[in-house]
Amino acid sequence: MDVGEADLVERMVTGDEEAYRILLDHHLPSLSRYVTRMMGNSTDAEDIVQETFIRLWTQGSRYDSSAARLSTWLHNIAHNLCIDHFRKHGRMVLEEHPDDFSDEDEPTDHLVETQRTMHIGQCLMQLAERQRSAIIMCHYQGMSNRDAAAILDVSVDALESLMARGRRKLRKLLIALV
Repeated sequence: MDVGEADLVERMVTGDEEAYRILLDHHLPSLSRYVTRMMGNSTDAEDIVQETFIRLWTQGSRYDSSAARLSTWLHNIAHNLCIDHFRKHGRMVLEEHPDDFSDEDEPTDHLVETQRTMHIGQCLMQLAERQRSAIIMCHYQGMSNRDAAAILDVSVDALESLMARGRRKLRKLLIALV
């Protein structure tokens, strides 16, 4: 959706609610997944996602399409709001939701997957915020290292270092659960 996003943002800045709805519909799922994983609970995540899109509406004129993709800019806002929340409130207890299951799944499979998801989520919450952010952005969100590094305001090498340290700690935490 990169083609035309700058135009949609320009239209939105002038008060075009339809342009805003298009941007919201396109970016809401990805941002919601990211923030929910970062926060570890849906209530705080909803508040942060809402604030991110309020900022898009009120501060969209600050977006520079030549500097970053809109998804990168929005993830940066959401990331900063998550970090601000952690600083203000401390880390929250995880309420991780497993991915949706179909009716054809066996109940034991559902239980095993739910437990696995909870364990991973609990361990992710124990990582330093920047390590958790790097892993979530690159692994779960499918962002490129370059985009994730831009959001975290680090070099690609520093991002890769954050991810490596985060993966090592995550592995140790998961092994300790077994």
